[in-house]
Amino acid sequence: MRIEQQGIEVTPDIIKAGDLVRIQYNGLLARSGADQVYLHVGYGDKWEYVCDYPMQKTANGWQKVLSVEHPGSLNFCFKDSANNWDNNNGLNWSVAINNNLRA
Repeated sequence: MRIEQQGIEVTPDIIKAGDLVRIQYNGLLARSGADQVYLHVGYGDKWEYVCDYPMQKTANGWQKVLSVEHPGSLNFCFKDSANNWDNNNGLNWSVAINNNLRA
């Protein structure tokens, strides 16, 4: 899934529990010169199992590879070390996790 205007790419396109997922970010915080970007992740409609992961700086912005451990949906947004957030204007981002497939 690629969201060009927001600088976000999620691979693979179809995600199942147990997959490794790469989230590439070159959005607002990256373009504003953040010295560190964190991926803020939660699962399901109620944002369960919430974690913050430091992202790695690359030539194309910031990226994080993580293992998807829970079914439902993978919800995420971003923050920097100054606690500025890029949360899609309060909507966050969400990708479905195909519960019928297993790694």
